[in-house]
Amino acid sequence: MARRKKQKPPLTWKLLGAGTAIPAGIAVRKLSDAAWYAVRGTTPPKNPAAPGVGWGEALAWAAVSGVAVAAGRLVAARGAAAAYQSLTGKLPPGLNEGSP
Repeated sequence: MARRKKQKPPLTWKLLGAGTAIPAGIAVRKLSDAAWYAVRGTTPPKNPAAPGVGWGEALAWAAVSGVAVAAGRLVAARGAAAAYQSLTGKLPPGLNEGSP
């Protein structure tokens, strides 16, 4: 049984991925901090595991930041895929049309 050699993704795809992920990460952090401050009136905990942070606040911040990061990654990945497809006329490596 022959093994298939793993193909490396094109440089264009790598650059688009990083070019969308970095600004999305910065934006998500700023938006989640601002949302926390708007709702709670305090800055979010810098280290939720610190002894001075209550369980409720730590869990709430974990939930808020987790959802925000996941949504930001999704937006960045879809934006990069759309940009790659518009530049090259084909889907990025590893994505299938018609996948649910």
